[in-house]
Amino acid sequence: MRLLLVGLSHHTAPVELRERFSVDDAEPLLEKVCGSDAIEEAFLVSTCNRTEILVATRRLEEARLRLRSLFTREWPGDHGGDAGSALYEHLDSAAMVHLFRVASSLDSMVVGEPQILGQVKDAYRVAAGCGATRVVLGRLLDRALATAKRIRTETRIAERPVSVARVAVDLARQIFETLEGKRALLIGAGEMGAITLEALRAEGLVDVAVANRTPERGRQLAERFGAVAHGFDALPRLLSSSDVVLTSVGGSEPVVGAAMVQAAMKGRGHRPMFAIDIGVPRNVEPAANEVEGVYVYDLDDLDAVASSNADQRRREVSRAEGIVREEQQRFDGWMAALRAVPTIKHLRARAEAVRRKELERTLRRLELDDGQREGVEALTRAIVNKLLHAPLSRLRAGGEEETGLAYLEAARVLFALDDDEVPGAEADAFPGDAGE
Repeated sequence: MRLLLVGLSHHTAPVELRERFSVDDAEPLLEKVCGSDAIEEAFLVSTCNRTEILVATRRLEEARLRLRSLFTREWPGDHGGDAGSALYEHLDSAAMVHLFRVASSLDSMVVGEPQILGQVKDAYRVAAGCGATRVVLGRLLDRALATAKRIRTETRIAERPVSVARVAVDLARQIFETLEGKRALLIGAGEMGAITLEALRAEGLVDVAVANRTPERGRQLAERFGAVAHGFDALPRLLSSSDVVLTSVGGSEPVVGAAMVQAAMKGRGHRPMFAIDIGVPRNVEPAANEVEGVYVYDLDDLDAVASSNADQRRREVSRAEGIVREEQQRFDGWMAALRAVPTIKHLRARAEAVRRKELERTLRRLELDDGQREGVEALTRAIVNKLLHAPLSRLRAGGEEETGLAYLEAARVLFALDDDEVPGAEADAFPGDAGE
């Protein structure tokens, strides 16, 4: 059995092309893929950053042509032309490693992001539900999910945020422990400020106020966050009631002065205030950071934390890649053991054919009653089973230890399994009759 993965991702295709190959309902495509005689199992994952199909096949070249034809000529809907040079392939062990890296977010645009694992789980559920994944891909996907869990448990790859918005959330949680019940003030209409506010709201922050120079833009932002819009004249009052302040305003002078912050803190009873200044030039006067209970982080501060976190993540990535290699080697061993099954059955069938032929020849010369015949039958079967026990055990164990291919080749040579002139070869037409 061979593994083949064909797809495109943010590494090879722009978003305009990725959008054309996005899949909302994978089941019809999986059924179409599995309808090919060359493909035995299939799995499809489609996210905003990738669309990939992984198949198990015994006819590799036919499967490759089938998948490339699907991407380049038969994709449902108006996919705007073929995928061209954006397509890539991974084969066997490389396909395993790629799947494990995808599930573990090592191949993501933001390494360590958690969403991809849920997306792989959902895609697996769909494929299993329509019968597209069975023994091989089912086992492989189970290992992919286990690998992702190991990496999240044994490394710190997802603990340190690497985007400005996520760094801001992380810092806010360090200051307040929880954002529930806290109030935020968004000053200005900059998109980065809005994105950061979205991230904070996702962590439990609900109460929001918006202040902007332009009333119409302020109203639009306020509607987006279910908030009330204000002008800059309301800043002193709004600051005194805000726990988290985000600023993203154009202009050459700060809009939030140190004196304004000092006065606001008196009205707050010196409860902490966390200010995220994303403005360039800065919107909050640097001296405001010297006010007791006030924590001001500008864009350089956030970038520095993000860069430090990215360095830490890169160190964790090397540990994560080691886990991926371990799991890939383990699955390679399982695949080798799977390949041993036909050889084991073949060898047992040959031995059984020899035993039966010699037993029948001997019994014709002896006058035995039914009980005696059954005794001789059991004796010969036991002798064959004991003689085969050690080599068959080595074949099974060798597969699990990744020495299976060498053992399989040796077994086929030593027992002449590919020679149709040796005793027992007559069983080759029915190699499964003797069982395993």
